[in-house]
Amino acid sequence: MENGKERVILVGVETEANTRQFDYSMQELKKLTETAQGEVVFCLTQKRPRVDRQTVIGKGKLEELINFSDAHEADLVIFNHELTPRQNQQLAEALGIRVIDRVQLILDIFALRARSKEGKLQVELAQLNYLLPRLVGQGLHLSRLGGGIGTRGPGETKLESDRRHIRNKITIIKRELKEVAAHRERSRQKRQNADVFQIGLVGYTNAGKSTIINMLTAAKTYSEDQLFATLDPLTKKWQMPNGMEVTITDTVGFIQDLPTQLIEAFQSTLEESREMDLLLHVVDASAPNRLQHEQTVTGLLDDLDFENIPVLTVYNKADLIMEDDFTPTLFPSVLISAKNSQDKEMLIGRIREKMMELLIPYELEIAVDQGQLLSELKRHTILLSEEFAEEENSYKVRGFAKKDSKWVRRQENELD
Repeated sequence: MENGKERVILVGVETEANTRQFDYSMQELKKLTETAQGEVVFCLTQKRPRVDRQTVIGKGKLEELINFSDAHEADLVIFNHELTPRQNQQLAEALGIRVIDRVQLILDIFALRARSKEGKLQVELAQLNYLLPRLVGQGLHLSRLGGGIGTRGPGETKLESDRRHIRNKITIIKRELKEVAAHRERSRQKRQNADVFQIGLVGYTNAGKSTIINMLTAAKTYSEDQLFATLDPLTKKWQMPNGMEVTITDTVGFIQDLPTQLIEAFQSTLEESREMDLLLHVVDASAPNRLQHEQTVTGLLDDLDFENIPVLTVYNKADLIMEDDFTPTLFPSVLISAKNSQDKEMLIGRIREKMMELLIPYELEIAVDQGQLLSELKRHTILLSEEFAEEENSYKVRGFAKKDSKWVRRQENELD
């Protein structure tokens, strides 16, 4: 282990089922490994009709892998497939070094990225659920671990504990997460009751969601060219140029083959997005596998019952492509670079247009001594115009507000 980085060999099998996205999936595995602070020293790939039930790669290729791991002095082997407990055990025994799969690698990165109490609890729950059926035969192997990729989170002592202890731990975590979710629900309800328009950012990991939230709100969230740079959801207040205050929530990035354990564990985090009035689906326009990214995110949104929430697709990283070569595939959409200040105005304009499609137009008369009411209108609605009528000594205002807001209800009462 040089420079504190583990030496890693990646293994992938190209089958009839995964031919189209195989090369990109292996590149993504390499980037995931680097995000987890590992150094990829060799990649072993193989073409087969289907993976081998015992060792994924078959006996002959396994012998090659043993030789390569010795030659490269590897500390760890990562498979680009979800391994069964039996496969994991057989491979670890044959290789004499640690073996993990893509799922465990992603869980490990999440453990590395979690900052809030809720994030840490959710990662631990996902890891324990994943590792519980894989405890058989791992006791001796785990007792020799000195930390590293695939071991962050619950830690060795918990894994060496008996199943009952782990099940009890899972129950406790679920109970704690319910309490956190209840608190989150109260906060969300408060925002809804306050007539606040809520915008959520979703997208494939590393598409630039945090950069966009920083551009709009000056939130200074962690924003780096890394996979899963954001894990914990972040909600920030954003005052639009017209004075309207909305909230923007940044969420964890999606990824191809996102472990089901993570989707389950992060339900309460993703719940935050389920109540949104508008989703901004951020897409890396320069990604070589852009269509796959789009399909992954839209598929997961459908699985999570988000299909009824209006979506504006934000194609980001326009600075990395030739605009003439780009053809959008999702609509409505806008092409921007979050690093270009001029594009900020274009993005705000498109968000405002989309909001006006979703909101209800209103016309109200506000008495001259109701200045506080006028101030509230500016904060909670898109105020298009305010004209002072001298005869009535009042302001005539026009704008757009949420369907169930008190402004729309007031207009209905005035019409009655």
